Amino acid sequence: MDVLRRIVYIILLVMIAFSSYSQKRKVQNQPYADYKLYHWGFHVGFHSQDLLLTNNGIASPDGKILFAEIPDYSPGFSVGVIGDLFLNPYMNLRLTPTIHFGDRSVLFKDFKNGEETRVSVRSNYLSVPLDLKISSMRLNNCRPYILGGIYGAADLGRKKGYQLLMKSLDYGFEFGIGCTVYMPYFKLAPEIKFKFGLPDIMMHDRPDLINEADKIYTNALSKVTTRMVVFTFNFE
Repeated sequence: MDVLRRIVYIILLVMIAFSSYSQKRKVQNQPYADYKLYHWGFHVGFHSQDLLLTNNGIASPDGKILFAEIPDYSPGFSVGVIGDLFLNPYMNLRLTPTIHFGDRSVLFKDFKNGEETRVSVRSNYLSVPLDLKISSMRLNNCRPYILGGIYGAADLGRKKGYQLLMKSLDYGFEFGIGCTVYMPYFKLAPEIKFKFGLPDIMMHDRPDLINEADKIYTNALSKVTTRMVVFTFNFE
């Protein structure tokens, strides 16, 4: 994904810049901030939602064979809170409930005549990740870190009647990198995370569809799993 590459390049450039800047010896801001038993914060940023689609290639009663793909990616908005528990000088346990506002679209192509149909899948997720954060040694006022863990998610924007309908609950694992910058009165951390859903979230039984012809889109897919890239600024 072009968006993913750009985000990774930005993060690397920012971390390299902070690392180079921090090589100069200077007074440390908030020298004891990392030793609090627990602390709170919030984060804001943007994300890109993705779906991993598994086509089954089964023909519909009228002979159509549809294949689905994600044609493009549109950024969404993310906002959440941070709860951080101190484990030792290099490890923290973090709970970060976050709401992701966004949507996705799926492009269906008819294998025989090339006809294309775009189906919108709107999703507003409440995600609750539990991560283990592992930090490096502090370099003056900068401290890179990595993190990883598991998450559960609930779709708050789910409505019946759409051509494609996803299940309300999802779960998976995630990992990411970031860099804490110690400001005089707070900590700022640009962070990027990659989320991978594990279960099939497609609703295959669709009695809610009034138009039987719309079931062709559900029947064309055997499995759908979620993926997401999230870039946030953490304020702690």
